[in-house]
Amino acid sequence: MLRGPSTTPALGLQVRGLRKHFAKLQALRGVELEVPWGDIVAVLGPNGAGKSTMLRVLGTTVLPDEGYVEVAGHDVVAHPEAARRSLGLVLGEERSWYWRLSGRNNLEFFAALHGLHRSAAVARATEVLRAVDLEGVADRRFDRYSSGMKARLSLARALLHEPPVLCLDEPTRTLDPVAAVAFRSLVRSQADSGRAVLFTTHDLHEAAAVASRVVVIVAGRVAATVDDRPDAARLERVLIEAASQQDSGSSG
Repeated sequence: MLRGPSTTPALGLQVRGLRKHFAKLQALRGVELEVPWGDIVAVLGPNGAGKSTMLRVLGTTVLPDEGYVEVAGHDVVAHPEAARRSLGLVLGEERSWYWRLSGRNNLEFFAALHGLHRSAAVARATEVLRAVDLEGVADRRFDRYSSGMKARLSLARALLHEPPVLCLDEPTRTLDPVAAVAFRSLVRSQADSGRAVLFTTHDLHEAAAVASRVVVIVAGRVAATVDDRPDAARLERVLIEAASQQDSGSSG
């Protein structure tokens, strides 16, 4: 049974008792987390922990089996279109770009899919290109972009419809250290503007540098939450301890 409406609609994201299974695999086992406005929450966990599945539930491409999920006050099951309009989603290994078109033309196309007419789509594409510092290469073909440029263009696309919430799935995974630092600065600026930001990562230093709260997910459960901006060494200890406790529980 899905739960009733939230009593805290002011939150950017709210996840309560989220469960999802695929055949015999329990991907999510009662996950609970929240992201207030203006905050950045990082989700850490080993491969297969359920992080990407959770983001797909938030993006309404996967239905939960149980629990209640809100995006900017919108129930993702009862009001999926409103939830999608409120969410800017950046998934790993994005394949939907038109490689022979420029970055600008790609954004204008996706802006049109959001319902913007030609002049408005052109104007909005220019705005988000400026926001992610890609104006100088806006008319370069997408297939000639570096990994860092592609990551920034993905963020620009997520911002096209001006969503109040951003969800990013390992956004710096393919970036070199310099490009990753620049991208993190862009993400911080989005939270500074009032957006609620959730991102998954395997990078302990990234989580420590960017997030105001870190949630550790192991085997589909929230194993730990760290609220006081820990350093990477502490996050490593928390993650290892959470994973070892899960391994002990599985073998017991």
